Amino acid sequence: MKMTARLTTPASIAVAERVPRRRALIVAVSALAGFLLTVVWSAEFADSAIGDNVANTLLGHDAKETPIAGVLAGTAFAFATGVAGTFTACNIAAFGAMAPLLGNAGGRWGRLVRALRPLGWLAAGMIAVSAVYGAVAGLAGTHMPQFSTAPNVAGTLSPRGIQSMVVFGVIGLVLCHLGLAALRLVPDPLARLTIRFPGAPMVVMGALIGAFLIGRPFGLFRRLFRDAAASGNPWYGAAAFVLQSLGNIVIMALLFLVVTLVAGERLHRWLAARPARAAALAGAALIVAGVFTFLYWDVRMLAAREIIPWYPRAPWT
Repeated sequence: MKMTARLTTPASIAVAERVPRRRALIVAVSALAGFLLTVVWSAEFADSAIGDNVANTLLGHDAKETPIAGVLAGTAFAFATGVAGTFTACNIAAFGAMAPLLGNAGGRWGRLVRALRPLGWLAAGMIAVSAVYGAVAGLAGTHMPQFSTAPNVAGTLSPRGIQSMVVFGVIGLVLCHLGLAALRLVPDPLARLTIRFPGAPMVVMGALIGAFLIGRPFGLFRRLFRDAAASGNPWYGAAAFVLQSLGNIVIMALLFLVVTLVAGERLHRWLAARPARAAALAGAALIVAGVFTFLYWDVRMLAAREIIPWYPRAPWT
């Protein structure tokens, strides 16, 4: 009787080493963390207590009440409110994008240079989407749902609410799939492209961050949207939206660079000791962000509009 031996190649060993253990547990814990974050997240605190105060401080005046007077004032408003929106619910997913970037080896300046490359690809994808959407807003924004100032009414969804649900629902599901792909539970849609273009995952992640503007209900962004739409100037719309997106990630990028300089070598050694750790970290971060984004913008919003009977929420939300 002949016995067929399974061939174990160096490539198969390398793949196996990158597959995290207890993947089902990682998915379950990450999904639970994303859900719990929707329960405790306070939009009023993030948007008003943090967002409005940061914008007021950067601009030196009341961002909500002071008119946007001209292109220069509009571009300053765009960047300042982008920074102010760093910690809003729209941007929570952006922090998940940083997980795959952590852990560079070498000297401090070498780590810094290598860290700037993926940040550049992230910015490229983000700028492409936000510039196109800003140009569209400058051309046709007065006819788009985000231009409306109609109040939200219980039992119904406003056009801008539907737009937010669709955009963030899709983004959340994409993030979840990318997280599962990082854990090698589903096929990686970017695998072939990444072989030819290693920066592809960061470009895609940047595009997702840029797409936040398409559904963003943040009050200060809606002021910017209306100003760009009323201007009828696609170049101003594109520039303002790009600055808004860059403002969204500037704090996150600086924190990432600080971590890279201070702890990059130690993180690299820790991740290199078990290659599966990087996949587990990236997968968990993306699933947390994806579950949060989908549940917060699609399920919790339906409860907030009294279209579904209930969604668990902490008392302070």
